[in-house]
Amino acid sequence: MKLASVKTASRDGQLVVVSRDLKWYLPVTSIAPTLQNALDHWQSVAPKLAEVYQALNSGHAKGEPFSAKLCLSPLPRAYQWADGSAYVNHVELVRKARGASMPAEFWTDPLMYQGGSDKFLSPCEDIVLGDPNWGLDFEAEVAVITDDVEMGISPRDARERIRLLMLVNDVSLRGLIPAELAKGFGFFQSKPASAFSPVAVTPDELGEVWEGAKLSLPLCSSHNGQMFGCPNAGVDMTFDFGVLIAHAAKTRALCAGSIVGSGTVSNKQGTDHGSAIDEGGVGYSCLAELRMIETIRDGAPQTPFMQVGDSIKIEMFDVNGRSIFGAIEQKVVSP
Repeated sequence: MKLASVKTASRDGQLVVVSRDLKWYLPVTSIAPTLQNALDHWQSVAPKLAEVYQALNSGHAKGEPFSAKLCLSPLPRAYQWADGSAYVNHVELVRKARGASMPAEFWTDPLMYQGGSDKFLSPCEDIVLGDPNWGLDFEAEVAVITDDVEMGISPRDARERIRLLMLVNDVSLRGLIPAELAKGFGFFQSKPASAFSPVAVTPDELGEVWEGAKLSLPLCSSHNGQMFGCPNAGVDMTFDFGVLIAHAAKTRALCAGSIVGSGTVSNKQGTDHGSAIDEGGVGYSCLAELRMIETIRDGAPQTPFMQVGDSIKIEMFDVNGRSIFGAIEQKVVSP
């Protein structure tokens, strides 16, 4: 089934069920007022939500017209937002561009940071850029929302704790990252609020493309109206979501409603230099990766980071060309 949170006077929005074709929605306040409430009582609530979903898709229930502009992120705020880096190809390019070697443990132990989760951007909300020198970048990713996860869970068991999937724009300020990392204390100012897709989807809705806790479909990013990347999210994913969740839960339990991200989707494309869309390749899921390729190939980056007036659209389509999660569509604005 497909779920969303529409805007209300409450900062957590109102939980609605969305039709498979993303054309209609139905409020389900009598079942669960918010998505977090539904996750807290998932075993009893999910079957009731599934009944509404079936009725909406079959036409036995009449819904209201759905639009991404009505939506907050599915979880407008969350108890936990932990973003991994499952595509080690992306990490390798970052290090290669600055002449650093790749530690062997990066292939066996995931990188992960804990992001701010007290307020996420809505899927169509503007990104405010305070200073052009901050180096604003988008990062197209996939994320899962978990049920309760016990400390020390195995990767295989962790797969069974996945309740929903979403898309993410993990907004990054590349110009602030080096100084923050140099302090040895991780990201903070360089990672402002992220945005998530209008709709969150249960794994059973995805069929065969959801296998081994990986989502094997292209993730499409359009920058300023031009296709920028469509790498397959299931290809070159070194760590599946079961591994990422188990990594996050190694020393702590995770509560229902925790979000775990994949990191920037990246494909090797059979070449050290990658391949842009206009070169017949699958492109990239962030500007930084293209800049890395330019640095490795040409000695310096040519592509600028996002500026005021720029736009980004992130979306994923099923094998029949239908949008699964709806689109993240954002513009960059001045304060």
